[in-house]
Amino acid sequence: MKKMSKEQQALVKSVIDDFNQRAFARKPFETQWQMNMNFYLGNQFCNIGYGGNLEDQDKQFYWEERQIFNHIAPLVEIRLAKLAQIKPKATVLPASNDEKDVYAAKVSKKILDSISSKLNLSKKIGEAMQWSEVCGTAFYKVVWNSSLGQVVALEDGQPIRSGEVEVSVCSPFEIYPDSFTNSDIGQCQSIIHARAVSTSQIKSIYGLDVDGSDLNVFSLSSTSIGFGGLGYSSSAPKICQGVKKDSALVIEKYEKPSKEHKNGRLTIVVGDQLFFDGDLPYAIGKDGIRDFPFIRQTSLTQIGSFWGGSIVDRLVPVQRAYNAIKNRKIEFMNRLTMGVLKVEDGSIDVENLEDEGLCPGRILVYRQGANSPEFLEGENLSSDFEKEEAFLLEEFRNISGVTELLDTEVSSANLSGVTYQLMIEQDELRLRTSADELKNALKCISQFILRLYKQFALLPRLARIVGDRGEVEMFYFNSSDISSDDIELETENELGESIASKRQMVFDLLNAGLLQDEDGKLTTRMKVKVLELLGLGIWENAQDLNELHIKKADNENLTLLAGETAKVLEIDNHALHIDRHIAFMLSGDYEEKSLVDCTLEEKFLSHIREHKKHLKENTNE
Repeated sequence: MKKMSKEQQALVKSVIDDFNQRAFARKPFETQWQMNMNFYLGNQFCNIGYGGNLEDQDKQFYWEERQIFNHIAPLVEIRLAKLAQIKPKATVLPASNDEKDVYAAKVSKKILDSISSKLNLSKKIGEAMQWSEVCGTAFYKVVWNSSLGQVVALEDGQPIRSGEVEVSVCSPFEIYPDSFTNSDIGQCQSIIHARAVSTSQIKSIYGLDVDGSDLNVFSLSSTSIGFGGLGYSSSAPKICQGVKKDSALVIEKYEKPSKEHKNGRLTIVVGDQLFFDGDLPYAIGKDGIRDFPFIRQTSLTQIGSFWGGSIVDRLVPVQRAYNAIKNRKIEFMNRLTMGVLKVEDGSIDVENLEDEGLCPGRILVYRQGANSPEFLEGENLSSDFEKEEAFLLEEFRNISGVTELLDTEVSSANLSGVTYQLMIEQDELRLRTSADELKNALKCISQFILRLYKQFALLPRLARIVGDRGEVEMFYFNSSDISSDDIELETENELGESIASKRQMVFDLLNAGLLQDEDGKLTTRMKVKVLELLGLGIWENAQDLNELHIKKADNENLTLLAGETAKVLEIDNHALHIDRHIAFMLSGDYEEKSLVDCTLEEKFLSHIREHKKHLKENTNE
């Protein structure tokens, strides 16, 4: 273990003390998140104790019913399923109308498509949505990992890789802002990312030997829940503070650029050792400013709070009341069916009766001369129980924003299709805030990815994308091919948009005559495309034949620019090819290359003449 200087020891101590202060201030939020997770998983007989810790609630009586009727989990799952319909694809807007910038924007979009597939970004988004829906907040961490990517060289027999972007999901338990009153990450001056890591992983990742200890972390265990006097027990998952053995705390403190640290500051403390202290490594802010590699996603934004709200927070009191009502009804039914026996003192063996009860056919012997045992008359179940249960079920729907449109009362009503559609739209409006948060997070992730490649992808690298019909396209790129990080989302209204609504839109366009040509007829190409949109293709990415010709013309431009010959085919869309070639000749790339290669102009003009020749022949035919 390398001995640290006094300055380094003081820095380590200040980072650890800062972390402890933030952890103490955040404890009330943590306890609420733990309770939300318990209620979501089905452990719903817990509460926050006087010490601010999560505690299990014990039975007041041995006969007390403690069954759980979990309505929170299905409501959250419905919300997650609806939010999962949102699959917007990021597109990159060119920095200008110059052909070079337009081409760079297309390359940037290909990079995003390739990296999204490679990182399985949709799965990470789904994981983050679960954290945000249950706890209210989730985080993405977008960094550059130099140990990934293609092998570019060997040093001392060890491979040196080109590096790749890495996107990970951080739970709210791992993030500590400098103030919980900040409404966004941009308002924070520093952020701490802390997590428990085993000593073996620390040795592999950081190359340090640290002393391990038992750290309190969140883990899953089981708790037994009894079911009255039926002798049956089951287990429900429970979130509690478990112990992770032989581990150490890894604290990463990120500080924004300031007068003292113009490039920001990153301090990494592993256990009680200083691993790194230097500038923020990632220029992922606007205009190349170094910034935090974190992106926040909330379910419900809360004014004046860094942490987002969750629907589970609001559903917990309703779930408690519902469980109480259902269990009291079960206890009443038990008393009604099993009965409450009244006996004279000393007339029968009470202990035996308590153990065995009154089974059918049993002979009950009581003392001669004593009054015979008899059942007490029970009262009928009050209608208030039924009313309260129905009211609580309606509360679940109102608070969660999830309406059951297939409910018997709704489906039996004489409602028109327009009314049903309005009800669906009102149902989806409750999810609009969460949907917008998801889109904003995806937009920021795309920007961070492009900025990291702009900063680190200095050498040409090979990427691959798979088209709608399974075709594979390989392309090379480097940092110079990325000139814009202005991201827009291609689709805006995915929430509640079903296949049936998409097909109906196609029919409406056909009836309106918007898809026909000047003669009022459908062209062959449009007929094929309409069939694709009705189910034989993908709605968002139905590929146009013109796009294939544009791609081929762009490849011909690159071939001619490299000094090679591009062949003109009869199947080419010659008019489109001519336009693409002329546009490229007016770009900055062509001008720079033509100053060096004097023969380049004649090669392009000769190629364009050949296209014009074929176009004239086709016109004469």
